[in-house]
Amino acid sequence: MYNATIILCLVSFTLNSCPMGNPDKIDALFSAYSDDNPGASVMVIHKGKVILNNNYGLANIAQHIPVTEMSNFRLASITKQFTAMAILQLMDEKLLDFNTKMIEIFPEFPDYANAIDYGQLLHHTSGLVDYEELMADTLSVPLLDADVLHLLLTQDSTYFEPGSNYSYSNGGYAILALTVERLAGLSFPEYLEKHIFIPLGMHASLAYKRADPDFSNRAFGYYVNQGDVLLSDQSMTSSVLGDGGVYSSTSDMYKWDQALYGTSLLSQALMDSAFTPWKEDYGCGWRIEDYRGLKRISHTGSTSGFRNVFQRFPEQEFSVIILTNRRDPGVQYLAEAITDIYLLD
Repeated sequence: MYNATIILCLVSFTLNSCPMGNPDKIDALFSAYSDDNPGASVMVIHKGKVILNNNYGLANIAQHIPVTEMSNFRLASITKQFTAMAILQLMDEKLLDFNTKMIEIFPEFPDYANAIDYGQLLHHTSGLVDYEELMADTLSVPLLDADVLHLLLTQDSTYFEPGSNYSYSNGGYAILALTVERLAGLSFPEYLEKHIFIPLGMHASLAYKRADPDFSNRAFGYYVNQGDVLLSDQSMTSSVLGDGGVYSSTSDMYKWDQALYGTSLLSQALMDSAFTPWKEDYGCGWRIEDYRGLKRISHTGSTSGFRNVFQRFPEQEFSVIILTNRRDPGVQYLAEAITDIYLLD
């Protein structure tokens, strides 16, 4: 597969120092996602231009529907950057700030919430107990964000003194989604649609619960086990929205990537804060770290039938988006291999 966007890049954008890729190497990386297998949508962006847009395999195996750049994958934890953006937008409106205590928004919480603020929730330093440890083994109905709240209300302490340590918290991001609902007067899906997706033209993106009506171009999740392909689309936590419930496509994620260079969604000061690490090199829905001497801002997403990664190198204006609809393997190594091919080879 020799992608047309690479040809256009070579012809049209030479003066902009478009990085050179090797299409054969990239196709080889995704051989396991080709043909009739669960697939992958892969996009590489440089200085605002799509320089690679490759799609492999099937989004829906039962109906033999191929993956395209319009296929909507469950983003899993990549969702957290949208949840964080919603909270930061409310901060721009002066409805709360990093120092606002959780108990101010959720007065029903036990006393331990007196010590938790919104900066800690955003940066995974709240110490909230992992809600997945609190789920009943007999659970048969998928949890919602409100159910996460009820589970956390049964606790009387945190893992550690809030702010003193780092512990990745899906529950913290469910609380952030509920905060959006309480402060904005909209459901979390409605808020994302009105304040992020519609303004950016991300018309296919949405926050999705299992009970919701199905939507177009949906990629279904699968598990490949010794050659057998099994449907593995939803789990008991798939309907928790704040930590992982957004579906999107590489086509829409391109628009999100470009918006993060500007201030159409957020003031510059708060945009900068999103990419400023606290403990464990974590910002507001983003990991901020060094990759082979390059500043990388990224997040992975992993759930029952999806593995995704979104990596941005802002100083090079270079991004890699990989969305896949299979449970394993992880795909960060593929994004790094693509980065090496374009920027470091």
